[in-house]
Amino acid sequence: MTEESRVPVPWIAPSGRYARVLGRAVDVALALAVLVAAYDYAGEHDLLLGALMALALLARRKRPGTVMAVVMALALAQFLLHDPAVDPPPAHAPAAYDVAVLFAMMSVVHHSRTPWMPYAAGGAVLLATGAASFGVPFLGLGGFGDGQSLLIFWGLTLTVWLTAFALHTRRLYAESQAARARHAEREQEQRARLAAVRERAEIARELHDVVAHSLAVMILQADGAGAVLRTSPDMAESALKTIAATGRDAIDDMHRIVRVLREGRPGTQGAGEDRRLVTLDEIETVADRARTAGLTVDLSVDVDQGRLSPAEEMTAFRIVQECLTNTLRHAGSGARVDIRVREEGGTLLIDVTDDGGGGALAGRAPVGESGGNGLVGMRERVELAGGAFEAGPRLGSGWHVRASVPVRTKTPVAARTSAGTGNPEATRTSVRTER
Repeated sequence: MTEESRVPVPWIAPSGRYARVLGRAVDVALALAVLVAAYDYAGEHDLLLGALMALALLARRKRPGTVMAVVMALALAQFLLHDPAVDPPPAHAPAAYDVAVLFAMMSVVHHSRTPWMPYAAGGAVLLATGAASFGVPFLGLGGFGDGQSLLIFWGLTLTVWLTAFALHTRRLYAESQAARARHAEREQEQRARLAAVRERAEIARELHDVVAHSLAVMILQADGAGAVLRTSPDMAESALKTIAATGRDAIDDMHRIVRVLREGRPGTQGAGEDRRLVTLDEIETVADRARTAGLTVDLSVDVDQGRLSPAEEMTAFRIVQECLTNTLRHAGSGARVDIRVREEGGTLLIDVTDDGGGGALAGRAPVGESGGNGLVGMRERVELAGGAFEAGPRLGSGWHVRASVPVRTKTPVAARTSAGTGNPEATRTSVRTER
């Protein structure tokens, strides 16, 4: 929970069962105070009226409006029963147990959820004390006070009302802060879960790309080395060297991923210092490995040096790598793959097609089965970069993959002087190889 979302609490803030017990104890104490006050009067109805008021106050938290109405009705009955000519009168007015009216008003102000109820309760008490002080002439009812006593009653009423209203405002503020804190905590937990999901998806893509491609190349090289081990030891030796180099690169990538998992982020000390950045230049490396595994690869890269960001170069590299892996898996050695990587109008375009003619031509079965993670990973990479992705079988045989990624980096083309020519425009543009 952040500093801004912490809830200010008073010096005492009971909650749960303790809050309910304390609230019930306060209700009982107020009821007993009203009952004891009514017991001191000798009128035949004083004790009954006081007892009913005290009983009503026990429900003041759950139904404050109803309790207010009942107490006011009992106070009206007390006023009507008051007869100064009788000694003692049937009911004294005003009396000490009339404090129940203030308690009921306080309950309405503090506990009512209706916005106008606190003002209605305060106005009703002020009007009732005014009528009791000066009487109701058109009903033939006389008052029992004067202007000075009325000011005292009104002053007491306003003091209690303002105190209850301040407590009510404080409670609403605390509840709003608590709600905000809970909302902020839920948002933080949701952001943490989403970040964890994104991180797991990224790690899954990296693991799949590294392991699948490396294993596909190594399996085909191992099969080839086994086939020519006795007839052509030189070719077998070359295949074994390719297997070893591919395995070392895969281990390096696995170590990097493991460091990210252990240390939380790739930029932490010790995790990113020796991290190998993947660039478009390495597409030629994976193409050469695919060629050694038996594919015919026609590669064309037409992108200005420094035009793409590292993330965009990584996206292009991984898509090409995964396409070559899928060709090795499903078409096998002997297939032909055409790769076109170019940048046009601020968009990086990647087109990879194969003829699907590998397995039958080479007399070998495809390498392994795919669980569909490769296409999912490529689509996720492209969509995260804000691009479009499509893949599917070609008419006749083979497979095609097309991806377009918006180029967000506006870095000027890097001017490099080529050795012996002085040409500042030597870039990665229009690199084309075929073997």
